[in-house]
Amino acid sequence: MKPEERIAINKRQEEFYDRKHKNLPTRIWSYFRNGLLNRMKKGIGVERDIYELHKTWFGDLSEKKVLDLGCYMGNSLSLYLAENSKSYLGIDLSGKGIRHLNQRLKTVDGARAEVMDFLSEEFTEKDFDLIYAYGVLHHFRNVDELILRLNEKLKPGGVIVSHDPLETSIPIKTLRVLYRPFQSDKDWEWPFSRKTYYQFESGFQIMDRKAVLGKTKWTFLINMLPISEEKKLQKAKNWHREDWEKSGLNDDYMFSCMHLSMLMQKRD
Repeated sequence: MKPEERIAINKRQEEFYDRKHKNLPTRIWSYFRNGLLNRMKKGIGVERDIYELHKTWFGDLSEKKVLDLGCYMGNSLSLYLAENSKSYLGIDLSGKGIRHLNQRLKTVDGARAEVMDFLSEEFTEKDFDLIYAYGVLHHFRNVDELILRLNEKLKPGGVIVSHDPLETSIPIKTLRVLYRPFQSDKDWEWPFSRKTYYQFESGFQIMDRKAVLGKTKWTFLINMLPISEEKKLQKAKNWHREDWEKSGLNDDYMFSCMHLSMLMQKRD
């Protein structure tokens, strides 16, 4: 992609998140993804498990230089990273988001946020111990270019903690194919395919991984059954635990899920 094309897409992306420029199909999809789906994840404990897993993967941050990639106004662990690391830098395309985050970081020593395009030559800082990318890596269409850039920015032995959507299960792939022609943010939304995952596996050493919303995505069907709320919740939690454990061991099971977290280390 030419630099001027990337800049134009970056500008549309900034406006999309800052001004909520979403057409009707995108608003409906957002309601499903950010409304119904997130409420289900919170009720079952999926979000809590993801954040606790990421904190475990961070390890001891006291001597680490951290990049919070695509942080916007600060994700759920941005302040945790800023307050516990030796050095914290959050970057995002949104001036509005970065201004808001810098207000939150005013009292945190060694922490700052900047408006920056990760792929731009203007971004010269490197040698990060940890790059946190929550819901970010799937915004880059050219995966090979992204992997090269991530490796350039990591110090030897440095790690990436990521979380992104998968479009590898048949029902989700079908929904996304039907929705994509009407999608406001299609120019920067590239959920991981099987190929994408294996590109990351080739570019880094995947130390650990967990996927969610495999069997658990069918929880809405349980809610139609004439059983107690307690039994419905317990069944959903059992499904989540099965997704959590099996996705780390079996590729096919992982690809049946909707979201994937990875701990990736730079290869020697």
